[in-house]
This record gives sequence, structure tokens and C-alpha cells, in this order.
Amino acid sequence: MGISARFSPPFKRLAWSNLFAQAAEQIGLATAPLLAVFLFNASTSQTAALQMVQTLPFLLLAIPAGLLADRSSRKTILAYAEALRAFSFGLILLLLALESLTLSTLALLGFIGAMGTVAYNVTTPGLVPILVARPLLSMANSRLELARSIAFTSGPSVAGLVFSFIGASFSYCIALVFSLAAVNLLRSLPTNSVTPKNGRLWAQLSEGMYFTLTSPLLRPVLVTAVIFNTSWFMLQAAFVPYAAHYLGLSAFEVGATMACYGFGMIGGAVVAPWASKQITFGSMIVSGPIGALLGAIVIACSVGYPSFILACISFFLFGAGPILWTISTTTLRQTVTPPDLISRVSAVIMTMTYGARPVGALIAAAIGSVYPPEYCILAAATGFIAQLAVIVFSKVPKLVSVPAVV
Repeated sequence: MGISARFSPPFKRLAWSNLFAQAAEQIGLATAPLLAVFLFNASTSQTAALQMVQTLPFLLLAIPAGLLADRSSRKTILAYAEALRAFSFGLILLLLALESLTLSTLALLGFIGAMGTVAYNVTTPGLVPILVARPLLSMANSRLELARSIAFTSGPSVAGLVFSFIGASFSYCIALVFSLAAVNLLRSLPTNSVTPKNGRLWAQLSEGMYFTLTSPLLRPVLVTAVIFNTSWFMLQAAFVPYAAHYLGLSAFEVGATMACYGFGMIGGAVVAPWASKQITFGSMIVSGPIGALLGAIVIACSVGYPSFILACISFFLFGAGPILWTISTTTLRQTVTPPDLISRVSAVIMTMTYGARPVGALIAAAIGSVYPPEYCILAAATGFIAQLAVIVFSKVPKLVSVPAVV
């Protein structure tokens, strides 16, 4: 029997739901800065501020969402989270139809949609080990990340193409349909049993935080991810104005460039099972920061040699390396973390790593208010050197295989 046939029907429904949810998210995320730059004529600092507002929920709500996921039905949380994202898309569509959408309203609705994204992303890692046997965990994570890779590929390209030839309304309409499809699939998942949690919420949160920060394996992974996300969102916040005004790209070319990020993710997710057999588990984890640094070097070169091709290569590398990181570090977290701590540990990691995103966008906004967007690109490149150094000098590269389950 093939490996895919051994996955349970509930996991397959979760995987399809994940594909639709990620596609909806990426179309929405890619359309927002295109609207800001090409419709509202937003500056680099305004675009970065938009990114900051849309990523704030990861900093503010990941820990509460993790606590909720450990105390409630994960199926219910996932369904309501995706419904919230669909609501934000629907309201944006309505305001566009009424010609009443403003840049500040777009940011606010992006914030609301991201609240659903946070709850969805925190809850999913705790549900996968319930639906999948341990020997298939790495493969299951690869499948989920492959779906996310497809979404990262199709989302920006669809957004750029539709925005250029039809308009933003149709782009958000597609996102809404995908989001509603994800909600429908989630309704048929089994309801997990909930173990009552005794003690105060702060004590439970502290337990997850203490475990994460004292683990010799999870701590360097966390620090690396924080530096990566800060640098990545400095770059992302400035990229659309940089591409439009410095590289001279059209909306479709900007979307195509960002789609290369997804193509890189697909490539990384496809080769992940093969790579896991050819190199050690620790080497697979380190390959992510290496790919990110190479991508940063290439995009920095485009400052001196403006080129659509260099931008595409850079985003491909940003996708290919970090997807191996995501697959392998998710498996690491699921195996070394006790089951009753997994959602809280995931919440701590998401709060600190995804919480670095608005920080990166804020830094980009500060730089962009004084200097041209290319300065943000160069500043972000320096952070990718630091993230590689942190993980290389830890115990993680010495891991030969997946550690034993705690």
C-alpha cells in the first residue's frame, strides 16, 4: 500500500482544507500591497505600515490562540478561524463595490483576516499528530507544506494577473470562494477529545514557554526563525514599491516574481522526502537558512544591477530553502514536545517568530520614511547572515535523525 493511501480520510480533508485556506490567504496578502501601490499610490513607508498592521495578530494573539487550542475542540477553532478570514474578504469586496475602501480600512480588514490565520496556523500542528501515525508525521508535514507551496505559487501570480486584467474585486472573490471551501471541508473533521486543564492560564502558558526556551534544540530554532522573519518582512514590506519604482516592474511582473517564491517552495517540498534520505536531519534543517542567505545575496545584487530575473531567482531561493526548514523543524517540534504541550509550544514559537514580522515591517517603514526602498533591501540582507550563524553554532546540525518522541 502506498504511503498516501495510508493517510486517514480526516487527514486528507485537513490537507485539502489547508490548500484552500493557504491559497485564499496568499491571494489576499498579494492583492493588498498591489492595491496600496497601484490604486492608492502608497509610499514605501505606507506599504510597510500596511504589512505591519496585517501581521500584528501574530504577535498579539498567537499565545491566546494556543491556550484555546489546548482547551477546546481543534476542529471548531479551525472552522471559526477560516470563517473569520472569509468574513474579512467579503467585507473588502463589499467596500470595493461601493467604492468606499480606503487604505486604513484595508489594513483593518487585513488585521481581522489575520486573526483567523493565526488561530488556524497555531491549531493545525496539534491536530496532525492526532490524525497521523508517528512514522508518517514527516510525510504528512511535507504534504501540508506542499499545499502551502502551491498556494504561495498560485496566490501571487493569480493576484497579479487578475489585478492587471480584471481588477482587485475579482481577486478577492476568488480568495473568498477558496476560504469558504476550506470551511466546508473542516466541518467534516472528527471532534478531538478535550482534556480539562487545571490551574491558571498563566501557569499553563509559562509551562509552554519554559519548555521552548530551555530546550537545546527548540531554542536555537526559535532564535533563528525570529531573525529570519524580521529580515524577511523588512524585505517584503519594501519589495512592491522597490519592484515598481526601482526595478520598473508591472503589477503582473511583481506577482510573477512573488510566485517564484511558491515555485521554490514546491521544489523544496517535492525534494524533501528524497533529501531526508540523502542528508542528516540536522543538515536538512540548516539548508533553510543557507537558502535564505543565498536569496538575500541575489536580491542585494539587483540593487546594483536592476533585473527582473535576479528578483525571480532570489524569491525562488527564499522559497526552496526555508520550506525544508519548515518541514523539518515542524517534525522536530512535534517529536520533542509532549502532546499536551504542543499547541502552547507552537503558540510561543509563532508569537515570537511571526511576531517578528510586524517588527520587521516597522523597521522597513522607518527606513522607508527617510531613504529609498533599496536601503530596506540591503538592510534586510544583513539579517540573513545572522540567522545562519545562530543555527550553525547550535546542537541542531549534529542531529543525524529525528529525535525520539518525548
